[in-house]
Amino acid sequence: MHNIEKVAFIHDWYSKRYFGGAEKAAEILYGLITKIYSNPDLFALFEDLSSNRNSWIYNKKINTSFVQNLPFSARFLQYYFPLFPLAIEQLDLSGYDLIISSSHLAAKGVITSPDQLHISYVHTPMRYAWDQMNLYVQNSKLSKAGFSPLIRLILHFMRYWDQLSSTRIDFIASNSNFTSRRIKKYWGRDSKVIFPPVMTSNYSFKQNRANFYLSVCRLVPNKRVDILIKAFNKLQLPLLIIGDGPEKFNLLKLANKNVKVLGFLDDQAVKNLMETCRAFVYAGTEDFGIAPVEAMAAGAPVIGFNYAGLKDTINCITSNSKIPTGILFRKQNVQSLCDAVTWFEDKKIWSTLSSEMINEWSLNFSKENFELNFRNFINECLDKYKF
Repeated sequence: MHNIEKVAFIHDWYSKRYFGGAEKAAEILYGLITKIYSNPDLFALFEDLSSNRNSWIYNKKINTSFVQNLPFSARFLQYYFPLFPLAIEQLDLSGYDLIISSSHLAAKGVITSPDQLHISYVHTPMRYAWDQMNLYVQNSKLSKAGFSPLIRLILHFMRYWDQLSSTRIDFIASNSNFTSRRIKKYWGRDSKVIFPPVMTSNYSFKQNRANFYLSVCRLVPNKRVDILIKAFNKLQLPLLIIGDGPEKFNLLKLANKNVKVLGFLDDQAVKNLMETCRAFVYAGTEDFGIAPVEAMAAGAPVIGFNYAGLKDTINCITSNSKIPTGILFRKQNVQSLCDAVTWFEDKKIWSTLSSEMINEWSLNFSKENFELNFRNFINECLDKYKF
């Protein structure tokens, strides 16, 4: 028997402005922990969702860091990035037997004692500081204002902290094979791959497919929405882009009339478009990529960049897979995407792929599979750890 009395769950933040796949996974993971250990205590760097009736943390007590009380932290959370390591280390988790963190930046860096078991579900090592550093620096407003040397110096020290804080984790689960390789390269740690939960049961694959392409993502540099827009400008095919973020204004200027940047839409509107689009398109480097799997649950083929997390989830029609679910294009550029979409159109690939089979494949990444795999992982960790 494992004598676990108090459990803490820590995620980086719960923010209205900064919400993505990691936050969706955190909600499901918290639900699983609650099933096993009743109500764990919640911790985060910052939160502004507990007063929102539509949020799963509505009326819940969130133990936050000093970042919560910094001026304009709700609006400009990213500008306090250099303070996140210090802030996360100030959270007092000394009274807990088991700490489970959900981390894409700093949550995994909490300080624990040798008598506490820390399990971390890692969505990515600190991407800003490692292989995607140059992309973020080049697109940063501060960099364009002449602060590039200062930003690079800060990221130099953040790399040290990211690697150092990874040694505090007892057991690591990663959200994809790509993330697992990055963890091994940058931290020198092994991890167990557990694909994140996707609410596949929310979608229907039985709708007729319409004559438009769709992309859903945060409008940030690493999503490479600029490639999508330039390619569809050239192809003159209809493309709808759903999402919000700091790149939105630049992308609006880039788009021709056939490309619509719609901004934020509610879940029902996104669901309707996923269930009827001709195909879902994605050109970014994604650690896993929940939106493409949601699109497949809706029966939509995916045209995506053949790299990183999408290699785990998309079965290219040119491969030997028994269940083809889309096309993977080789190079992260406009021409490669144009070639893939042109081939998709010329061969009328959408009419040869089965929406039902695409949906069936997506069930491998269901909430139920995630809960089963993570529950087993927790038990394995408890068996190995000596309290």
